[in-house]
Amino acid sequence: MRDPRRIHGADPGCSSRKVLPVILSRLNPFRGLANPREVWVWGMYDLANHSFAVLINTVFFALYFTGRLAPNPEAGKLWWGVAVAASNGMVVLATPLLGAMADVKGARRLGLVASCLACVAMTCSLCFVTPSTPGAMWAAMGLYIGAAFAFAAGESFLGSFLPQISTAATAGRVSGIGWAMGYLSTCAILPATLLITGTKDFSDATLRRVFLFAGVWFLVMATPTLLLLKDRVGAAPGAAGKPLLREAIGRLRHTLRDAGGQRHAVRFLLVFLVYSCGMKVVVYFSSVIAKSRFGFDDFRLTLLMLVIAVSAGVGAFVVGVIQDRVGHRRAIIGLLALWTVASVIAAAMPKTPGWTWLFWVVGNLVGVGLGGAGSASRALVGVLSPRAKSAEFFGLWGLASCGAATIGPLAFGITGDLLGETAAMWMVVGFFVAGIAGMATVDVRAGIAAAREADG
Repeated sequence: MRDPRRIHGADPGCSSRKVLPVILSRLNPFRGLANPREVWVWGMYDLANHSFAVLINTVFFALYFTGRLAPNPEAGKLWWGVAVAASNGMVVLATPLLGAMADVKGARRLGLVASCLACVAMTCSLCFVTPSTPGAMWAAMGLYIGAAFAFAAGESFLGSFLPQISTAATAGRVSGIGWAMGYLSTCAILPATLLITGTKDFSDATLRRVFLFAGVWFLVMATPTLLLLKDRVGAAPGAAGKPLLREAIGRLRHTLRDAGGQRHAVRFLLVFLVYSCGMKVVVYFSSVIAKSRFGFDDFRLTLLMLVIAVSAGVGAFVVGVIQDRVGHRRAIIGLLALWTVASVIAAAMPKTPGWTWLFWVVGNLVGVGLGGAGSASRALVGVLSPRAKSAEFFGLWGLASCGAATIGPLAFGITGDLLGETAAMWMVVGFFVAGIAGMATVDVRAGIAAAREADG
């Protein structure tokens, strides 16, 4: 006798066994890519270096430096600002030249490995600087400046591989995968950190253990990238036997002199500089605003960073999926519109604890905008860069990013001092509106064609 469950082809057990693998395969972010293993290897560096971005740049080292090593909080804020500006200034001056040198010798992988190991070594060394160490603040400043410079240089070297592991049709998705891996790693980094620090007041010793954890995480998680990522673009033709520094400087001069041939890439980098000023203000001042306006303690501040990181990871992945379909320019304009809405709400909302819930909403919007715009911008630089000059162009991208990290917070601080914090926050809105207007002038198709023509 026939099984009644099969009269209409129904077999619940068989159906569930078939449906689950299909669902899981569709959730696989690497599905459909021609080189999923290579993209995973590349993305692991994004996952690794977020320990430095979150634990050192954003939260714990800043608290330790200003509150434990500086002679007083006012001096701490001053010298922390000097340290941040110094590291960004070094990046502005050096990364375009380092990128050109890497392109000349085909040494992008070497640059990535060296910058990673340097950042890890100096980050771990921070755990040995105690308040009783002679010249503690100056020693910590020196280590931080060096580590932050190496971190930013590594970001530029990593980005220079994007044209090799993606195409114009997949750059947005590949960049989004890496960006999402980075931000979602925070879901492991911050809970692990709370296991070290606890949820009460953080002691000097526990904070120093956090710095060691940040360096160890970076090294361990970056190991697949350092060992397995391949550089398929060799040295520049005719570079053999020539002095490296002279050849790199000449190459960089040639690129700047002939910028008209890559004018759409250059125009985008200028627009990126403008709207990144607003993004950098949010990165550097979100914790300050949360404390000053809404009285967040260290534990709630850590939870806020976790919420922003999760939203940023989701934003980076979703934008990476749709960016290649809707177009790079439309995706970035849409994200800048989201940034504009979030910053308008932040500027207009009352400065009272009763509105804390709305600040959490803004935090989620900021997270989506941070992850999405970061990923989308990196992808667009990738498709606008000639492959033979990818490290050079990503060095210029790093220059623009660190230039924004200097200009944006400085403008915010001066405006806030002269006109008040609310006026400074409306200035941030202006950065994003100007970015939308600037993106309307970037011809992405013409820029991609110019990059492919330069490749020959």
